[in-house]
Amino acid sequence: MVLSPVIGKLLQKRVVLASASPRRREILSHAGLRFEVVPSRFKEKLDKASFPTPYAYAIETAKQKALEVARRMHQKDLRAPDVVIGADTIVTIGGLILEKPVDKQDAYRMLSRLNGKEHSVFTGVAIVHCCTTDAQLDLEVSEFHEETTVKFSELSEELLWEYIDSGEPMDKAGGYGIQALGGMLVEHVRGDFLNVVGFPLNHFCKKLVELYSLPRREDLRRVKHDSIPPVDTFENLSDVEGSGSDPAQGDDGGGHGRAEADGDRTQAPAGPQGTDSHGTGESPPPFPAGLLELIDGFKASKALFVACKLNVFDVLKVDGPLKAVDIAGKIDASVCGTERLLDVCVALGLLEKTDRGYRNTELADVHLASDGEYSLHSLAMHSNDHFWSLFTDLELAVREGASAAFGRKAEEPVQSKHKTLQFMRAMHGFAMLTARQVATAFDLSQFTSACDLGGCTGALARALTQEYPRLKVTVFDLPEVIEHVTCFQPEGRRTDRISFMPGDFFKDDLPEADLYILSRILHEWPDDKVCELLSRVSSRCKPGGGILVAEKILEDKPAARGSLPASLNLLVRTQGRERGLPEYRGLLERHGFRDVRLAHAGDRLDVMLGTRASPP
Repeated sequence: MVLSPVIGKLLQKRVVLASASPRRREILSHAGLRFEVVPSRFKEKLDKASFPTPYAYAIETAKQKALEVARRMHQKDLRAPDVVIGADTIVTIGGLILEKPVDKQDAYRMLSRLNGKEHSVFTGVAIVHCCTTDAQLDLEVSEFHEETTVKFSELSEELLWEYIDSGEPMDKAGGYGIQALGGMLVEHVRGDFLNVVGFPLNHFCKKLVELYSLPRREDLRRVKHDSIPPVDTFENLSDVEGSGSDPAQGDDGGGHGRAEADGDRTQAPAGPQGTDSHGTGESPPPFPAGLLELIDGFKASKALFVACKLNVFDVLKVDGPLKAVDIAGKIDASVCGTERLLDVCVALGLLEKTDRGYRNTELADVHLASDGEYSLHSLAMHSNDHFWSLFTDLELAVREGASAAFGRKAEEPVQSKHKTLQFMRAMHGFAMLTARQVATAFDLSQFTSACDLGGCTGALARALTQEYPRLKVTVFDLPEVIEHVTCFQPEGRRTDRISFMPGDFFKDDLPEADLYILSRILHEWPDDKVCELLSRVSSRCKPGGGILVAEKILEDKPAARGSLPASLNLLVRTQGRERGLPEYRGLLERHGFRDVRLAHAGDRLDVMLGTRASPP
């Protein structure tokens, strides 16, 4: 990888590192990045138990650190930096997150737990792009995580205490620093060494390649790169001294390369062919690996769907590892076909293959087994059973428009209980992944009551009540949905601050509330129905009340790959459509909501908050 053009994409931007860690500062400055250092004041008090995986906790912590710095800098001088980088490093073993020890005895407990064993080091990284327009701050977050596996040697009590007495463990996640004396504890490392130090530089550079298109290789030879200026420090922003995070803590933090894979590969464009290195012939265009993967992409999706339908991931979560012949017997399939399907799942990063047989990856255990709290099994099944056939009409919808394609479809009969539950599980799985990000996109502590229109299983309602102790939430959805919500109530987490009310938000009276929520609702409907719904909400919402809308906002720049299928879903399935921020803002303002603000809730959702103005 040629780092100069990668890092060079940020040289003309004001970049801020939201971390006081000297290790992160050293890694990034040695890579040639110019940046300012503004330690974050974010209080690291997130509930670890509320996250499906350790790396999800690390990513969220990194994101909150970066967002806090971006918003504080914007409030100080009404202009945020162009890019804010946040990171958080954690050490995990057996699902337990080890952060910085509070004293020597705590350090001993941590190191004893790691002694002679393998553990994982996760770093979550958030790259926040800031845009200020008319004093309005818009934020877009890109995030990733990296995992490195570290094995400790069998260490004596004397050696452990000698290391602890050196003082080095006290500001390090997991109680050790691999780049210094702690290196003597380590037997081997699998993965990115710098990730253990505190920042996954290689993955960071790959992420920059995704975010910024690079010049063609032949152009790089013609460009003369200036020397890179040294790092600037910016420690004294406003009243940062004596408050907020202690810079001595070094906030080290985590992510998982296997689940992320490579994403979209950037290919050099095929243009006029030049001569080869000997000047005697024409060189072929770059090999279109990414394009070939795209052409074959439907096969990977279908393999995933079939594996879910045959309950492969459920079987392996309970009994794995298993040989192909044993799995075939449990799923009632041929050994030959099963083995080929399993090998494809290995290639996709969903399974691992060892001498003992096949077993789930962590990703599959958490998201593809059907019984997990954050399972996407039903979303895969809904995509297979519902969307797969609908997408055969994509050509028709493109040629004749959504209305024509929608009109040709036979009216669906009333859904069976099975299909209703499958749809609800699909929506619930996605909501569990995004609910907390939506709930925390804005500070909603001013509201004491909320109504989640089309709130389905109440996943967002639970996230809201966990985040805001004074808030009561009413989930308002169709009777056939409310009938089944008890299937989705987590044991031990019931709260009297959540209630469910059956009704049709186009026909029935809406419950009274300070805040009305429309999460992934408006894109399903054409403009006339959106206006009808917003008019009903506006007439019910009192001045000073609010409306919270969560959707994927269309942007002028090329869309992220993950957001593209949604607009096609609407083309083949409904008469709704995606909209851009100006259009959503106009719709809300037309119905009496002012001061419409935007925040990003991960890669798949954006959140808008508007305030009900007093009638003229």
